[in-house]
Amino acid sequence: MFTKRDCEGFHRRDFMQIGSAGFIGLSLASMLRSEATAASRTTAADVKGPKAKSVILVWLSGGPATIDMWDNKPEAPEGIRGEFKSINTKAAGMQVSECLPKMASVGDKISLVRSLAHTIPSHGPGTVFMTTGNKPSAALQYPSMGSVCAKMLSVEKGVPPYVSFSELRNGSAGLAGYLGTGYNPFGVEGGGGGKGDAKGGGTNMRVRGITLPPGFSLEELETRDKLLSGFDQGFKELDNNGNLVDGLDSFHKQALDILRSDKTKKAFNLAAEKETTREAYGTTPFATSALAARRLVEAGVRFVTISTGGWDTHGQNFTNLKTKLLPQLDQTLSTLIRDLDERGMLDSTIVMCAGEFGRTPKINKNVGRDHWARSMACVLAGGGIKRGYVHGSTDASGMAPATEPVTPDDVSSTIFQQLGIDPHTEMQTPTGRPVQLFREGRVIEKLVG
Repeated sequence: MFTKRDCEGFHRRDFMQIGSAGFIGLSLASMLRSEATAASRTTAADVKGPKAKSVILVWLSGGPATIDMWDNKPEAPEGIRGEFKSINTKAAGMQVSECLPKMASVGDKISLVRSLAHTIPSHGPGTVFMTTGNKPSAALQYPSMGSVCAKMLSVEKGVPPYVSFSELRNGSAGLAGYLGTGYNPFGVEGGGGGKGDAKGGGTNMRVRGITLPPGFSLEELETRDKLLSGFDQGFKELDNNGNLVDGLDSFHKQALDILRSDKTKKAFNLAAEKETTREAYGTTPFATSALAARRLVEAGVRFVTISTGGWDTHGQNFTNLKTKLLPQLDQTLSTLIRDLDERGMLDSTIVMCAGEFGRTPKINKNVGRDHWARSMACVLAGGGIKRGYVHGSTDASGMAPATEPVTPDDVSSTIFQQLGIDPHTEMQTPTGRPVQLFREGRVIEKLVG
């Protein structure tokens, strides 16, 4: 059953199934083959001094009211100022909403970007802009940041480069666009949610394309692999040079490597975590996915997207924020950041928390806030991003940036610089068309520690 996510009628849909019981290895091989036949790979080694190795994107689907979270306006006129007081954080001069006390306690580990803005107050296109770093275009489907990482950053044998716990809007945001399906995320099925699920070790989680279907063993797959190898040899004899078959064989072996590997399986074994750690994250599906994201990064995954919805608060904005949305985000996001830091992983892992746009400074008749892209805020942490820093500001009413304005492509450019990837790298479409990674983005030098 589909579940409505926001005011434009987006419904969450399952990821397309990769493979089948009979040829799952070959199907995954086809995806990997698509990856390697794309344009030549540029790695972080080509750019000096990468600070970060991985990214965790915490996506607030629906457009969060950042004016009531990270950029409160207590002195604004009635009808604009929200109901929440501001509180000090552990970073001098940084304040956040009183509903985010745990995030306040990690203020010295994060940067708040308060001058973020764009001009697309629509869920789908706004999501594309924020998750790709490129303004949407009818002529070209741009790849998500995760897909670019999958293409340009190497991973260890048996580890998926890009994992997503939820589909973003329209079925295209979060995907590989012109890079091809070989760079799409591995989508997570299930996720649990209760205390029992966490104690069960995440057994309800699996990554499509990596987990074998029920009743189908690896031994059976390897038997079919031998059969396919026999076919390959026959095709090779018909082919003058055998290059195509050699390539297919290579990708099939990569597919089997992922299926044989236990690294991803272990990452989902949340029972291996201390109970105190699981409780610190929380017991919601969002919390479970955040803990699994940390474990996936530990296993070598380059980009993980986790998501929580309900942020399209056209009505009862303050009630929804105070009683439902902010307590969950406060607990899980602060724990993720602290956990990464205590494990020595925050220096090499960028955490980005954002949605597709912000919400109107003016409070509507339903005590809600409507779509507003002209001013918004996001949280960045780790990977060489400054700690305890506030970048930019908005005007007294929160209508627009007042100082240090930045755009989504600027944020993306900064993240990729920290990953050791030149944001001006020229990519190619399958037809050979040259496309700059981020057309207009510039690195936000003041954000870099």
